[in-house]
Amino acid sequence: MPRNRRKFTPEFKAQVVLKVLSGVKQAAEVCREYQIKPQLFNEWKSYFLKHASCVFDNNHRLSEEQDRIIELERVLGQKALEVEILKKPPAFCKPLSPEARGRNEVDSRLSRRDGLQGFRVFT
Repeated sequence: MPRNRRKFTPEFKAQVVLKVLSGVKQAAEVCREYQIKPQLFNEWKSYFLKHASCVFDNNHRLSEEQDRIIELERVLGQKALEVEILKKPPAFCKPLSPEARGRNEVDSRLSRRDGLQGFRVFT
């Protein structure tokens, strides 16, 4: 039976790496304690050290937040447009003026039959 792969959270990885970097424990101790291979730990450690400068980089975090804001504004604009379109009556349901109601007998008969009295029906 195949063994399920474990998934480690970024917080856990940072915690394990910091234990070794701060000198609290040795790499071998941490690997035994958490049952991880030394190669995996070394990958976490090198990634952590490589990206440590990003902790102090506000531009990276802001760009992600700005991307999210841009996406939400785009969706909001679409929804606002949909609301405006739905507020307007369709062109085929324009109300007729009182003078135009008597002009076309066929329109008025169709309107009454379909329950659309006062609206123009295009045929």
